[in-house]
Amino acid sequence: MEANKVATQQVQSMSKQPKPKLNMLKAMLERFVQNKLAVLGAIFLLLLITMAIFAPLLAPYDPTEQDYARFLMSPNAEHWFGTDELGRDVFSRVMYGARVSLQAGLISVAIALSVGIPVGLISGYYRGIIDEYIVMRFTDALLSFPPLVLALSLAAILGAGLQNAMLAIGIVFVPNIIRLIRAEVLSQREREYVEAAKASGLSDLRVIFVHILPNCIPPILVQATLMTAAAIIAEASLSYLGLGTQPPTPSWGAMLSMGQGYLNDAPWIALFPGLFIFLTVLSINLFGDGLRDALDPKLK
Repeated sequence: MEANKVATQQVQSMSKQPKPKLNMLKAMLERFVQNKLAVLGAIFLLLLITMAIFAPLLAPYDPTEQDYARFLMSPNAEHWFGTDELGRDVFSRVMYGARVSLQAGLISVAIALSVGIPVGLISGYYRGIIDEYIVMRFTDALLSFPPLVLALSLAAILGAGLQNAMLAIGIVFVPNIIRLIRAEVLSQREREYVEAAKASGLSDLRVIFVHILPNCIPPILVQATLMTAAAIIAEASLSYLGLGTQPPTPSWGAMLSMGQGYLNDAPWIALFPGLFIFLTVLSINLFGDGLRDALDPKLK
């Protein structure tokens, strides 16, 4: 009876213990919160996403409405960021431009992940001639081009427009994802859990996507975060050159392009979209650095 009582108490104490996954998530969150810069970056991004989602409700003016009686007005109580050369409210255009930039960043990275993850997983798992002489040589060829030059070339071929710009940026990022995933798979494929999965009779696809892929998620998240920042810069660059978002749709890059001719008379036209590009990219990079430190297995 005494032995049964002790066993029961042990079971109850074990059931009261927090689950390992919850402990891991809690530890990751604590490490992330300790990074004050990463927290500031996350707060700014949260505010930016909120502003982008609710821009139709928060924007004081229609971003495409022209008012020639108010053109080139300096920042004031009525127009916080001033007006541009067509009398449009710069603050409203910056808010709507956030929607374009975040959309371009997220969709471009999603395109790169949807192509790069399967190719990297299969190439790294099976290796062989296809991996060495086709996949890796293809990625090396794309990586030999400067990213912005390649994005400009693809956007010029596909044609001007936000959708084509996102596709071009996504294609540029594919080789980086392939190499990252392939390197992770090569380090995971010889682990004991993979050998055990093979010995249990599981198919290769199940081993790859059910067992190996979850262990590649942390570096994928960090890389995707940093690529989002690069995608926002790339979209702004393409829009600045006329290959991205087309007028009258507000875009930070297009606003910079229009504002460069008024730097002496109305610097606020280019100042505020440029400032938001800087703060957004900086916040994403700070958030990515904090996420990397939180997910670093060496810190566990």
